[in-house]
Amino acid sequence: MNLSTKARLVYHMIRWLITRNHYDTRYAFTLPENPKFVGPREAVKLIPDNAFVAVSGLGGNQWASILYRTMRELFQETGHPKNLSVVAIGGMGARGRAPGSVEELGLEGLCTRLFAGHTETFKSILRLADAGKAEVQCLPQGVLAFLIEAQGRGEQSLLIDTGVGTFLDPRVGQGTPVAGTGVDQWVTVEGDRLRYSLPPITTALFNAPAADHKGNIYVRHASMIAETAEIARAARRNGGLVIANVGEVVEEGYADIFLPAEAVDRIVVYPGTEQAAAVKHRRRWPLFTLESDVSVDEGIAQLKLINQVLGITPRRSPVDYALARLAASIFAEQVKADALVNIGTGLPEEVCRLLHESGASSQVRFFSESGVLGGLPAPGVFFGAGVCPDEMVSSAQIFHTCYEHLDASILGVLEFDPQGNVNVSRRGEGALHYVGPGGFIDFSTNAKCVFFVSSWMVGGQMRLENGRLTIVKPGKIKLVDRVREITFNGERALKSGRGIFYVTNVGVFKLTPGGLELVRVVPGIDVRRDILEPSNNAVKLPASGEPSLADASVMTGEGFTIRLKS
Repeated sequence: MNLSTKARLVYHMIRWLITRNHYDTRYAFTLPENPKFVGPREAVKLIPDNAFVAVSGLGGNQWASILYRTMRELFQETGHPKNLSVVAIGGMGARGRAPGSVEELGLEGLCTRLFAGHTETFKSILRLADAGKAEVQCLPQGVLAFLIEAQGRGEQSLLIDTGVGTFLDPRVGQGTPVAGTGVDQWVTVEGDRLRYSLPPITTALFNAPAADHKGNIYVRHASMIAETAEIARAARRNGGLVIANVGEVVEEGYADIFLPAEAVDRIVVYPGTEQAAAVKHRRRWPLFTLESDVSVDEGIAQLKLINQVLGITPRRSPVDYALARLAASIFAEQVKADALVNIGTGLPEEVCRLLHESGASSQVRFFSESGVLGGLPAPGVFFGAGVCPDEMVSSAQIFHTCYEHLDASILGVLEFDPQGNVNVSRRGEGALHYVGPGGFIDFSTNAKCVFFVSSWMVGGQMRLENGRLTIVKPGKIKLVDRVREITFNGERALKSGRGIFYVTNVGVFKLTPGGLELVRVVPGIDVRRDILEPSNNAVKLPASGEPSLADASVMTGEGFTIRLKS
């Protein structure tokens, strides 16, 4: 990336930061020959009280921001629409840090119920929930995608294995309710499976790049498709309302029609509608699209700079990079070329970066739960989009693919236990400390090989020097006696015969019928002092009595290479 590109990106972000909270809800683009084109206020006034509203998108992508802001303003002015339920299967909040997300609906009386797969980003609604002013329901992201898809066919429930043995199983945990008193349960046990359901969707709101004068909707140059078509079909099937928010009007035939005009009730054209966070459709970035004009390396470099400007790029240490190399090396030993691979957020993104830099990424196919395939997953605020993708499908379609054929998933960890159970969904008590599983349960249930990547401890201090790792100050280890909440069930995974690995700073554990077995240790770590004693001897050693030693290149990076199995 050259200096002029850096300067352009920094200027772009500064301008966006200054203007990002400027929304003109009275702006109205209309067409005399087509009454479907209305301003945001006219469209939002059609949303009835008590509506069940479905939105589409993931992370900072595909926000229908002008509609969310208008709903907020009209509610503050008139008290309507009120008592809304919202389903947003991906994390489409902004953690209270940016305007324009679904968090705009986080006012007492406006949004009183939220259904989501990943809840942590909806801070304004979670605060209402902790105050007893809103209800929060959590379902696996793939299950939610399937339920929305099913409503388009007139079906209201889904019988599936996903979630059995986890907190969503009423025999194990709380089921779907996260917050609320006397609220409904949206999952029941039926034989050895779980039946999930969802209230009928009555309003669909989505962001798309463009519409033509007839009202046909186009998704050419979108950063993702996500649930757009499915929520529109569901609302239509249920006799509800479909509102599209687009960035521009184009000529008919501009591209393949994604949704015909008859599938949409109202169209709100707004110049500030974004392709992705800080990027307007009218000034789209091709790197997110199927028509990218930059290399993957250039695209990643640009997005990394933007995340740095926004202050959301995590600071990584040499110890973190060694952990990522260890995970990448284990991945390469277990996964064959041409694999379909999902990457989680956090440390798994570092593993993905290493796979790319080593050239191994060309041998696998990455995807995101939004339905973006190929290229590399976009980092940070752009999570859910892709850099130089080669295909886009809906969320439901990509989850169907995962359920049929997912080779590997690299995921993060909050804590794990000797039975191999993993918690990623609950940090602590209360709605504000609830993360939700996102697509974690769907992926970890269906992947042939799962790699959990995590630091060995919280707090404390580690030092990497001369290729050897030393624990300078012990912290609280993430291997606990019993996880706070089961998001991944180790026992069920073992019965399926899949490969389950837990990659940490100190070594690699494999889930076996006898429990966690330490199969690899990093140089400098004393197995008894640093692993067995802190974990109360909850870890097994191999039959040989000694785990293998991680290669020196893993620790130093010098000469580190990755070669996938053929």
